[in-house]
Amino acid sequence: MTHQQSIEAGRAAFEKNAWADAYALLSAADAQTPLDPDDLDRLATAAFLIGEDAAGIRARTRAHAGFLERADPIRAARTAFWLGFTLLDQPGQAAQAGGWLARAQRLVDAATKPCVEEGWLLCASARQGVAAGDIPSAHDAFKQAAEIGERFHDRDLLALARHGQGRTLLFMKQTATGLALLDEVMVGVTGGEISPIIAGIVYCSVISACHDLFDLRRANEWTAAFQSWCAGQPDLVPFRGLCLIHRSELMQLHGAWQDAFGEARDACKRIAAPSSHPEAGAAYYQLAELHRLRGEFVEADEAYRLASQMGRKPQPGLALLRLSQGQTEAADTSIRLALHETRGGRSRVFLLSAAVEIMLATNDIPGARTACDELAQRADQFGVPFLRALAAQARGAVGLAEAQPLAALEVLSEAMGLWHQLDAPFELAQVRALIGAAHRSLGDDEGARLEFEAAHETFENLGATPAAARVAVHLAPPASDSSTGLTGREIEVLRLIATGVTNRTIAARLSISEKTVARHVSNIFTKLDLSSRAAATAYAYEHKLL
Repeated sequence: MTHQQSIEAGRAAFEKNAWADAYALLSAADAQTPLDPDDLDRLATAAFLIGEDAAGIRARTRAHAGFLERADPIRAARTAFWLGFTLLDQPGQAAQAGGWLARAQRLVDAATKPCVEEGWLLCASARQGVAAGDIPSAHDAFKQAAEIGERFHDRDLLALARHGQGRTLLFMKQTATGLALLDEVMVGVTGGEISPIIAGIVYCSVISACHDLFDLRRANEWTAAFQSWCAGQPDLVPFRGLCLIHRSELMQLHGAWQDAFGEARDACKRIAAPSSHPEAGAAYYQLAELHRLRGEFVEADEAYRLASQMGRKPQPGLALLRLSQGQTEAADTSIRLALHETRGGRSRVFLLSAAVEIMLATNDIPGARTACDELAQRADQFGVPFLRALAAQARGAVGLAEAQPLAALEVLSEAMGLWHQLDAPFELAQVRALIGAAHRSLGDDEGARLEFEAAHETFENLGATPAAARVAVHLAPPASDSSTGLTGREIEVLRLIATGVTNRTIAARLSISEKTVARHVSNIFTKLDLSSRAAATAYAYEHKLL
């Protein structure tokens, strides 16, 4: 293929969004004879879209120099803007990013007439304002950029600027207005009106905003659109990792755990350079969560470790893992430290939910009630079904621990309806197990068994081994073990010890006194010659008593 044929083929591939082909063809042509600035700019864009960031920066830097040599300061300013805007995302590149943006600003200031590049630079300034916490100024800058985009009929600038307005409105608690603006921007993005890099930026940002607000309806809708967009560009590398993570989270919620596991594992493989991909830690955390829920504790431990190394705090998942392993003291310490370190944001919601479970397991009912009340406040603040369900489930669990089964049943019924509405089978099964415990406390053994059986079947179908084992305790007949001398009730208590719960929780679940539980525990330790609850847990696993 001649030099010119490579260029023409590369341009054609670029127009078809065949980024790998465009990169290969334009690179080949450039190796024969240096490309002109316009084709270098195409080569840079293709490089970024297949994950060759360093090559993209080199090509765009050369394009910038070429535009200057061609006496085209406006195009030179555009390439300088993109170099600065790209480097803002890369750790340790803040000075270079600022330098390129300053150069772009100088070139625009020297222009003899208004240009659309003024709007792009306003977007960069607004983004820096958001990072500095100056949200009102950032909103104003995005608004000015949108006005410039309208004046010059630049759809890309208009999409980026209006998206920025929407995000800053969310920061300023103007949620309805902000979401309406983001929805409007997304219509243009999904309609194919926007160039790939801007489309990817907006997709990722809007989906993240939906997750931050627990708006699962929007998250589902825009994630599906995002997946379709990615599928049309199979060699696309940026943005896809975040898409896979959010898809995995939604699949997990809706009970497609095997598919969720595949998406999370794929995300971890795709994000090979954690230093340049902040979402790498999130990918490994999601993988760890699925391992934990499936009872693959060794794999979960390793994935949480990798998530932590890549900048994602491993809580509350790691604390819940320790709870599942019977290490209640470690779980309690971890969750309390995490709550102390994390005062707000989306992550605190999940910390509070985990804190309720862990504190109930360690018999800290007042602490669980405090965490539950804060969770309820946040649910009221957001008013979305997911948080309302989470809060109602927590209130029900605390109500049971406080020996108020009737009150617990009322809120658990609310939680069950909400989880059903959200199509969340695992969470629904958790609530049904709690409802079973409430029925048993009220003397309705038949109703309790129906709930336990339904929960157990769901857990088994999902592959949620630890959760299935906890519920199985309530279904298996308490046969005695002649080889150890344990009575049926003692085996029942041993099974519950192995789930990591306290004597008070065992008493509530079996409808016996805490003093009676203590006597059973003492008998178990004596008959089996054990010295700790951890040893009892190991015995139960070893002898397949779960």
